[in-house]
Amino acid sequence: MAASALDFTMKTIEHEDRNLADYKGKVVMIVNVASKCGLTPQYDGLQALHDKYADQGLAILGFPANEFAAQEPGSDEDILEFCTTNYGVDFDMFSKIVVKGDGMHPLYGFLTGADTNPDFSGDINWNFEKFLLDKNGRVVARFAPPTAPEAEEVVSTIERELAK
Repeated sequence: MAASALDFTMKTIEHEDRNLADYKGKVVMIVNVASKCGLTPQYDGLQALHDKYADQGLAILGFPANEFAAQEPGSDEDILEFCTTNYGVDFDMFSKIVVKGDGMHPLYGFLTGADTNPDFSGDINWNFEKFLLDKNGRVVARFAPPTAPEAEEVVSTIERELAK
């Protein structure tokens, strides 16, 4: 069983294997994203966080998912084109996965599991749910979908973790 959210190997949106252990030593935000959601403009806020804090050790990982009102119907190629063209996304994006229900990816099983993440467990509620990991891959915060990436509570938690 995985001991941390960084114990998984995932497919990038370009279909290459990426060991999440490569992010050890960084503060990591994991977000399930969608292109046709009312919250899709949060890509702007996520990119702004990336622009401001990447050099200080923040990594944002976007995981497209289609579980909520089929708001991410496209292929990985479609998603990448949409994100880069409309929002200038250049933080790390991954291949579309299942984040809730049948076929849920083990990463999201870990993030939402009562045994593996007791302080922040529970089903993903909608697109743009955000998990913040410390530099060792331990979940230190979870932010509900409507919480903007640039919200004070998000930024202050990121800054606190980066300072450690």
